[in-house]
Amino acid sequence: MENKGEYFVVREKALPEVLLKVVEAKNLLDKMKVNTVQEATEQVGLSRSSFYKYKDDIFPFHEDANGKTITFVMQMDDEPGLLSQVLKKVAESNINILTINQTIPINGIASLTLSVEVLSGSKDISQMLEEIEAEKGIHYLKVLSKS
Repeated sequence: MENKGEYFVVREKALPEVLLKVVEAKNLLDKMKVNTVQEATEQVGLSRSSFYKYKDDIFPFHEDANGKTITFVMQMDDEPGLLSQVLKKVAESNINILTINQTIPINGIASLTLSVEVLSGSKDISQMLEEIEAEKGIHYLKVLSKS
């Protein structure tokens, strides 16, 4: 596979342990709980070489999201008020809705594509997506793009 500098959105459970440890070490450094990379890597059980190898290639989804447009798709039950609940979660997160496209429901299930703009005062987008996905009647949620 040729390295084109592509980006992927991957759920935490699919990541190798080494990448999760890099994120942990970066968080320790960012929150000033440790003073050096050596201390951070020792605390999370990671080699410094692994940290330096991956540190610029992994970050939490919400990090670096300000000013970005994120498009996600979901399948949801055709129930009165469910779309309203989804939009309420977005509004509570101080995220600007750019486009909404809902298909005509087939067999009681509709597809919704939502494009949003993450503002500087927006709350954690990962948390918002988890809350939407946890709503009763949401069958599937996937991030299509972040630009």
